[in-house]
Amino acid sequence: MKRESFGSRLGFLLVSVGCAVGIGNVWKFPYVTGENGGGIFVLFYLLFLLVMGVPVLTMELAVGRASGKSAVLAYRALEKPGSLWHIHGWFCVAGCALLMMYYTTVSGWMLGYFVKFAAGSFSGLSGEAVDGVFSAMLASPGEMSLWMILTVVGGFLVCSFGLRGGLEKVTKVMMLGLLFLIAVLAVHSLTLPGAGEGVRFYLLPDLDRAAAAGLGNVATAAMNQAFFTLSLGIAAMEVFGSYMSREHTLTSEAVRICALDTFVALMAGLIIFPACFSFGVRPDSGPSLIFMTLPKVFLGMAGGRLWGTLFFLFMTFASFSTVIAVFENLQANCMDNFGWSRKKSALLGGAFILIASFPCVLGFNLWKGVQFPGIGDIQTFEDFLVSNLLLPLGSLVYLLFCVTKWGWGFDSYLAETNTGEGLRMPRWLKPYFQYVLPVLILVILVQGLI
Repeated sequence: MKRESFGSRLGFLLVSVGCAVGIGNVWKFPYVTGENGGGIFVLFYLLFLLVMGVPVLTMELAVGRASGKSAVLAYRALEKPGSLWHIHGWFCVAGCALLMMYYTTVSGWMLGYFVKFAAGSFSGLSGEAVDGVFSAMLASPGEMSLWMILTVVGGFLVCSFGLRGGLEKVTKVMMLGLLFLIAVLAVHSLTLPGAGEGVRFYLLPDLDRAAAAGLGNVATAAMNQAFFTLSLGIAAMEVFGSYMSREHTLTSEAVRICALDTFVALMAGLIIFPACFSFGVRPDSGPSLIFMTLPKVFLGMAGGRLWGTLFFLFMTFASFSTVIAVFENLQANCMDNFGWSRKKSALLGGAFILIASFPCVLGFNLWKGVQFPGIGDIQTFEDFLVSNLLLPLGSLVYLLFCVTKWGWGFDSYLAETNTGEGLRMPRWLKPYFQYVLPVLILVILVQGLI
């Protein structure tokens, strides 16, 4: 059967960016930036994105485009006879499934809050009552299940219509809508009284704050953020390489994906910091920022119901674009490895993810007594396995596969990466790829485990 392909370069870029752009861009990037010296952190982040993110992204895309297959069969097509690199392909499938086992719940929260703001559920609530809305949602297995089920069913329904007719078509609309919404929300935040103080805190380099955090810590935080923002290591991006044309070099495409991903992250900060400072609220990290702090900020604004609705629509687009991109990866693996049709892959894959997502949902209420020593609840444990183990380890495997003689080999990787028009990956970077980049990824891995 002929491999599906993207209808346009814009489609490929927006789907890839949609996969990369997620909830972490919106709450984590602005917060970490603010706590690590503002503009100084951003400079470090951009540096590490260039020296780590772009190279590993080109490797995932190269494996996908050269093979025209999803993870397992991609390794099989490119590895030397008798090699076992393809085993990592199954870990990639497991990683994508595990990611969706908790990400569908968090994406469901965004959808739930969008509906609540649009319906006026927050109108007239006190600050304490706003906090109670999130607590009540977590405590309700019925409500949590509803939003998660809608996310899973909606995601697999989109993917069942095919690459062009489903994923590409819907993601184009969502990502263009997201970029429009983020611009509107940022302009509105910047016009609020006292917004300038928030912008200064966020983006101006502050040596005192950077020194207080420790320059080493700032650099490490930037390295972590640059690495994790692209979701590399579990073939989430590799499958889109398998659908690509050969008209453009992979370095060009990787730079564009990173640039758009970073744009969304930076703009999210321009929404959050001015708004919080304008209303005398210091931004905090984690769910409390999105679900407790920001709703109070919106309620204090003129037209707060509208701005809250638009913000959570933006958040729904950001999270759902990741969901359908990873679902496509799971479906592609089912079709490639088991010979299933797209419809059958959507049906069986959707049923599996639906069932597998319930432990995360119940971990906040009926099963909240289930705790993993030193880690936390079910959702935190699932996130730990993906973020701290599978992403860095997987990226290291892709790197070694592409640059060592035991894998695909540097010459083959370079030839694939530089096929087409655009920026070319220079050959003189080979020693850096072979000896320095593995060490940087190992640092992230060890840090995550510690």
